[in-house]
Amino acid sequence: MTRIALVGAAGLSGLELIRLIQRHPQAELEVITSGKYAGKRLADCFPQFVGMPQTFTNHDVDLKDCDVVFLAVPNKASLDMVPRLLQEGRKVIDLSGVYRLHDTAAFKKFYKLEHTSPDVLKTAVFGLPEYFKPQIQEANLIGNPGCYPTGSLLGLLPFGDLLGLLDRPPIIDAKSGVTGAGGRVEDDTTNYVTVNENFKAYKVFVHQHQPEIQQYLSDLSPYSKMQIGEVIFTPHLLPLDRGILSTIYLHFSEALDTQAVRSRFEAADQASPFVHLLPEGTLPDVKEVQHSNRCHISVNGDESGQNWIVITAIDNLTKGAAGQALQNMNLMFGHDETAGLI
Repeated sequence: MTRIALVGAAGLSGLELIRLIQRHPQAELEVITSGKYAGKRLADCFPQFVGMPQTFTNHDVDLKDCDVVFLAVPNKASLDMVPRLLQEGRKVIDLSGVYRLHDTAAFKKFYKLEHTSPDVLKTAVFGLPEYFKPQIQEANLIGNPGCYPTGSLLGLLPFGDLLGLLDRPPIIDAKSGVTGAGGRVEDDTTNYVTVNENFKAYKVFVHQHQPEIQQYLSDLSPYSKMQIGEVIFTPHLLPLDRGILSTIYLHFSEALDTQAVRSRFEAADQASPFVHLLPEGTLPDVKEVQHSNRCHISVNGDESGQNWIVITAIDNLTKGAAGQALQNMNLMFGHDETAGLI
């Protein structure tokens, strides 16, 4: 049995993790923390968890009896907590953005924080199981991917070496429900009155997930931003609770064979329990993947063979956050990769 501590359990990703952990056959939720709800019973604060006995504690609780710590806290808190937890011998799965980017200058630019643990950063494994499974199995620290990079990279990376034939940067037009763009804390951009019956772009050229997409696209394929240019990523806010639809536009310098491309995506499908290539002519939608850890993909080329559109759909709280974190825990502790997720 894997004993779990969930720090920041009352946020959206934390509550999603609780939902998934409670049905995991080999996991026990030992500790849940919250600054707001410390001392209160989980089921009293969130009645959907009626029957669960856990009580929220403060964040500084002793976690020595836990095998793994999920951090669902703001970036600054993760930056401060991870080195201490690793020194205490805990394995850590961090849902913040602190341990995803190799480049500390890029981190400072996009997250507005100075990275104070560059040595710890070097030990972190990017938690995208479809491409880092062996490393995840041996890791002590996982930087759980962002929701937009998950949907984008799973739609791009199956092209493999063909990405070296791009003659212009990929254009990623991504649209997210409110839980992926602002959480439960409402402000003037994500409150109900602003979002309802509305649709808009945000953080154009400054979103913190752009360098994450760029980094791992460059690390895992021949794509070179020096030769082709930086990925163009624009997020949009949908009047939905959850879900991300990413439409990715690609132009290649030469024609690609349709069946050869589909074969690559079929191989990605067969290699992962959660990646699903849809039949030709079928396009993903967010409702099909909500409350699941699946990523649905459609790959489409025009008659020239040079223009391609890939569309992916994920649930930002599950495959884009909590579900992927639990998938990573399964790999770290030798459980079935799908445990708690199907």
